[in-house]
Amino acid sequence: MSRARSAWYAVCRQVARVLFVTLFGIRVYHGERLPRAGGVLVVSNHQSYLDPILAAVGMARPFHPMARASLFRFAPFRWLIRSLYAFPVRRGTADFGAVREALRRLRAGAVVLMFPEGTRTRDGSIEPLQGGPVTVAIRGGVPILPMVIDGAYEAWPRTQLLPRPHKIRVACGRPVWPDEAAAKDPDAVMAAVRDQMLGLQAELRRLRDCP
Repeated sequence: MSRARSAWYAVCRQVARVLFVTLFGIRVYHGERLPRAGGVLVVSNHQSYLDPILAAVGMARPFHPMARASLFRFAPFRWLIRSLYAFPVRRGTADFGAVREALRRLRAGAVVLMFPEGTRTRDGSIEPLQGGPVTVAIRGGVPILPMVIDGAYEAWPRTQLLPRPHKIRVACGRPVWPDEAAAKDPDAVMAAVRDQMLGLQAELRRLRDCP
């Protein structure tokens, strides 16, 4: 990671933080649960186009989002998101190239972000999670960190052209370590991760509704 790229990321994150605090009153809870060093696979629910930024903006380490390949078609936007560590994945296929890239980054000590629901929510709920991240985490020898974003669906649902102001909250769950994940079926691991996420979502909604 070059110094220039790190500085660019830090500037973009600070600008996004100011904007998101102003527009959405964003707050992040349990950020200390993100390990301070080493590869980490963050798995988050997916409420809006804003989610890759919302997931990373309040965290102490850069995030490397796995983003759908169609977002890389427009050259200026491709340059921007690649400069902020995003890399493409082809949805609906077994994209082994994306998996290899995720593993390369995880083994190099990066924080990789995945959205295992597969697509943005249609109603704000957290759908069942695909089991693929478990295999990636085990092969990479890294923990899975659950994350929940709440309020982004109300701010920018998939049926709406532009975002609108709304309170947004983000929270980290407790890491699932590779040996723990390897001892169970991948679907069972992700079901337990989803249970964590549902609990975090309920917590965030209580906090969001407080004055």
